[in-house]
Amino acid sequence: MSPAVWGALLAASIMVSLTPGAGAISTMTNALNVGWRRSIWGVLGQQIGLLILLVIVACGLGALLAHAPGVTTAIRYAGAAYLGYLGVRQLLLARAVGRVAQDEDTDTGAAAENQAADSGDAAGVSRYLRPGAMVMRGTWVNLSNPKAIIFFLAFMPQFIDASKPVVLQYAAVIVTMIVVDICVMWGFFAPAARAVGRFARNAHGQRVMNAVFGVLYLAVGVLLIFLH
Repeated sequence: MSPAVWGALLAASIMVSLTPGAGAISTMTNALNVGWRRSIWGVLGQQIGLLILLVIVACGLGALLAHAPGVTTAIRYAGAAYLGYLGVRQLLLARAVGRVAQDEDTDTGAAAENQAADSGDAAGVSRYLRPGAMVMRGTWVNLSNPKAIIFFLAFMPQFIDASKPVVLQYAAVIVTMIVVDICVMWGFFAPAARAVGRFARNAHGQRVMNAVFGVLYLAVGVLLIFLH
């Protein structure tokens, strides 16, 4: 791959990663709730999903899926359902995080009275935000959109010279796209959540922002169903 072609690939990869979508929503949600550093777990999960999609295309399986509308439709509905599930979970998290944060702001006596009721909320929040859970959600967020396979089928060949060995070229494309996506997600969208976080410094703000991200998940899921 020539420097000029790789430069074009780099620029295109940056633009693809900067396009707002479920991955950006997931990254900002994690950063808002667990901070910039720990949000890397969700970003790494997204790269697992991205790697799987890119390998599917590179191995030629993407072309088969592109000509199997029944399969892609099933994947699309499953992906929409999963994003809807994430949206509902995020709305529930908004309530739970808000209650926990609110109790932390109350006096000791009031907090003690609510400890039993809120311990379940705190445990649920902890499970939802643990590294393994963030990795799993990140992986499925990127796997939930079969249209990504169709997109990569058109995108990747633009940077492949069929007259030369293609394995290393596909490897270069895959590595470039993954590294760029990590940089954009962790270096742009996760820090952007800090600005959003200024509105979530109290219980009410945390509830509102988590609810907003929950609605965004649901909206992306709906668009996944109705936009062909």
